[in-house]
Amino acid sequence: MGLLTEFKNFINRGNVMDLAVGVIIGGAFATITKSLTDDLIMPVVGFLFGGADFSGYFLRLGALPAGFKGNPESYADLKAAGVATIGWGEFLTVFVNFLILAFIIFLLVKAVNRLMPREEAASAEPIATPEDVLLLREIRDSLKK
Repeated sequence: MGLLTEFKNFINRGNVMDLAVGVIIGGAFATITKSLTDDLIMPVVGFLFGGADFSGYFLRLGALPAGFKGNPESYADLKAAGVATIGWGEFLTVFVNFLILAFIIFLLVKAVNRLMPREEAASAEPIATPEDVLLLREIRDSLKK
């Protein structure tokens, strides 16, 4: 079997195509979630805590390098210049983004589980014992007597 044929068989498996579709939809969904967090939720959180851009909160650890041309109050400028900073506001933004995404996925899984048929009804029916097992039980009981 040639390499191209093996590759074709690999790609044609349902799992690979499902995974590819999931990755593409996940990427688009992450973009929507990032916009929801950055453009709607974090401005409100920033307003409540006294700042319009919450992701700009940071703690500068290192000194400014010689010839620094950026704004010393800009996290992006300091980060680009290689100044040691703790970007706790950016981390908080990403963490809230994660929580929103996790909650939406939780709701989706919960909705799908409600739509799926339950296996409990099928397992409630008694399972018939195979005839050979019944015969072996009879033989065992006869030998005990």
